[in-house]
Amino acid sequence: MAEEKYSTRRALRKSKKHRVWKYILLIIVLLIIGGTAFGFYKYSALKPQNHFRHLKIVGDNSNAKYKQKSGTFNVLLIGSDARKGDVASHTDSMVLIHADMNNKTFNMLSIPRDTRVQMAGYGYTKLTSVQYIAQAKYGTKQGIVQAVNSISNLTGVPINYYAETNYWGLQYMVDAIGGIDMTLPFNVTLTHPWYPEDQGKTFTAGTHSLNGKMVTELTHERYSLPGTDYGRQKLQQAALVGIARKMTQPANITRYPALSKSLSKFLVATNMSSDDMVSIGLGLKGNFHPEQQIKYRQVKGTGATMYDDVLKANNSQVILDPTQLRNTIKKYFTN
Repeated sequence: MAEEKYSTRRALRKSKKHRVWKYILLIIVLLIIGGTAFGFYKYSALKPQNHFRHLKIVGDNSNAKYKQKSGTFNVLLIGSDARKGDVASHTDSMVLIHADMNNKTFNMLSIPRDTRVQMAGYGYTKLTSVQYIAQAKYGTKQGIVQAVNSISNLTGVPINYYAETNYWGLQYMVDAIGGIDMTLPFNVTLTHPWYPEDQGKTFTAGTHSLNGKMVTELTHERYSLPGTDYGRQKLQQAALVGIARKMTQPANITRYPALSKSLSKFLVATNMSSDDMVSIGLGLKGNFHPEQQIKYRQVKGTGATMYDDVLKANNSQVILDPTQLRNTIKKYFTN
């Protein structure tokens, strides 16, 4: 037992060095139409209003408080420290997205990795611990399902899909589309980059043309930013908009087939089918403006030292404001 506790502590400390990204998954889900031909007879069935109805819910839905209407779905995007061959990985970030294909809007809520959540069978712990503990004990898929359950319990939102990526997934995706223009809302200095040669590099507020390496470095930064984690969320939103803008350029349409065949290079795991992705593509075709239609929501949290039922000790956790969380979910994630 002592050895298992030590292993868990060591793994949790190690995970802090491997913070990875959140938003590339949304681009995969929203913009890779797939480039595959399908018969006319399927066109009606794949229209979002028809395809996204009576959807299944991942995991235990007993605590889901809100019903869904046709043409909408909820997806949990997971950023992990997963490496090739790993049995278990830590959750470094999660983004809950409510997609309304009826009016082509996407409301996003980023949930900090240290958020205090309840894990079935264990009690309260940090969000980052849930997936690792469950995967180590029950396997990869069950670990993801446990993480989904924790977020559904926290927010009351039923979750239909999940998609997980890691650091290399974002870098590969950005490079695959030829880099992006990313508009920074403030100055950024890299204080803990993945690559030593990038230590101390500074980027001024404004628009920069960047490759995959620099996008991942920027979206990984937090210590030099206003609001630390919340500042990082703004950088990740800027990266998302930049990728979406690049993907919707007519010249990039020819890249979709190749990208759709390379999902395994930037997706660790997902329960989305090719039909799900094609349906999303049909819904966005010809009328998608990421700056206006992708909306980022924030819920403030308070740092506190709390007892962790997994580690059997106190540690630093983030307590999301319950009133603000409830109001944000009701306003933007249930319509």
